[in-house]
Amino acid sequence: MFRRSLCAACAVVAAASAGLFWPVASFGQSEPLRIGFLTVRSGPLAAGGRQMEEGIQLFLKERNNMLAGRKVELIIADTGGNPAGAKGKTQELVERNNVHVIIGPLATFEAIAIDDYILQSKVPLITPTSAAQNDLAQQKKNDYVIHAVGTAAQPTHVLGQYAAKKLGMKRVAMIADDFAYGHEGAAGFLKVFEDNGGHVVQKLWSPLNVADYGTFIAQIKPNVDGVYAGFAGTNGLKFLKQYKEYQLKPTVLGNPTSVDEGVLRNMGDEALGVYSASWYSAGIDTPDNQRFVKAIQAEYKVTPGFYTAGTYTAGLFLEEALKAVKGRFEDKPAFLRALHSAHLTSGPMGPIRLDDYAKPVLNMYIRKVERKDGQLVNAIVETIPNVTQFWTYDAKAFLAMPPYSREMPPARYLE
Repeated sequence: MFRRSLCAACAVVAAASAGLFWPVASFGQSEPLRIGFLTVRSGPLAAGGRQMEEGIQLFLKERNNMLAGRKVELIIADTGGNPAGAKGKTQELVERNNVHVIIGPLATFEAIAIDDYILQSKVPLITPTSAAQNDLAQQKKNDYVIHAVGTAAQPTHVLGQYAAKKLGMKRVAMIADDFAYGHEGAAGFLKVFEDNGGHVVQKLWSPLNVADYGTFIAQIKPNVDGVYAGFAGTNGLKFLKQYKEYQLKPTVLGNPTSVDEGVLRNMGDEALGVYSASWYSAGIDTPDNQRFVKAIQAEYKVTPGFYTAGTYTAGLFLEEALKAVKGRFEDKPAFLRALHSAHLTSGPMGPIRLDDYAKPVLNMYIRKVERKDGQLVNAIVETIPNVTQFWTYDAKAFLAMPPYSREMPPARYLE
C-alpha cells in the first residue's frame, strides 16, 4: 500500500512537471487577454483615432469583452500621432502593462517606427494601418506584424487604372501629404496611371499640419484632366473647401482617407463628384456591413469610415486566431501561426485573406461622392475583387523594384 501511494504521488509530480496537471492548466487560462491599443487623440490625425476607438470598443462590446472564452482587458495608449510617441507607448504597453497582443497604430510612419521593437519583443501587432511597401513584413523579416488592411498603394493602384481606362484621363496633377502614407499612395497611383498611358505632369507635397492650401492650389496647372489628392485626417476636408473657392474644374481623385466617411459628414458641395478608391465604404451592400453601419450609428451617432472598419477588422483577425487555438494565446508559436492563417469570410469589408507576406488580399471599391437623402455618401461605382498588394504586376518583379517613396517611381512627364 505504501509503495502504491508513493507511486501515485510520483505520478502527480511528474504530470505537474510536464505541464499535464489539469488544475494548473485551468488556472493558467484564467488570466485575461491584455490587448494594447495604439490610437491618436490630438492633432490632425485625431479624427481617425476617434474612429479607431469606436471600432474596437464596438467589437468588444458585442462580445461582452470575451474572446474564445477568455476575458479581455483593453489598454489604450495615445501616441500623439508621431513616430517617437508610438515607439514610447509601445514599449510601455509591453514592458509595463505586459500586453499579449497590440492593435494599432494609426499612421504608417508610426508603424515603421515600432517595427524593430515588435520583432524584438515578439508581441504580435495586428495593425489597421496602411502597410508601408518597404516595411519589414513585406520582406518576410517580421512575422509578428499582421496587416488587417492593405498597403497605402493597394487602393491607389486601382484608382490609377480607373482614371486612365474608365475616366479617360490623360494628364493629372498630384498633391499629397508629405509623409510616408502620402508618398506611397501617390506613388501607387503614379505607377499604374503612367503604365496605362497617362501622364503625371505635376507633383506637389504639402506638410501634414499645413494650415492653408492656397499656395499649393494656386500652383496646380489649369490644363489637367484630374487632380490626385492624397490626404489623411482632416486635411482632405480643408483641401476640398479651398479647391472649390479657387473654382478649379479638374475632377478630384482621392486616396481612401481624403473623403472618408469620418470627415465627409463635415463637407458640403465641394466633395460632390470626387472619385476615390478604398477597401471600405459605408455603402457596401452586404448584410454584414449593413449591420455594422447600423451598430456604429446607434452607438456613436456617426457613420463608420476607413479607420472604424479597419480596426473592427483587426479585432476579427484576433478573434479568428484565438478560436483556432481555443483561447490559448499563451502558446505563442501556435497563436502566431493562427494569426497568419486567419481567413475572414465575413465582416464589414468583405472576404479577406493574407498573402505570403502577411498583407491582405481583399476587395477594392471605386467610390464617387453623391448626395443621398440629403447626406453625402461614397456611392460604389465599381467593385474589384481579390486585389493583392502587387496589383497586376508579377510579385517577384514588383519586390525587385525600389520601394515606393517620395521620389520613386520617378514621374516621367513632369512639366
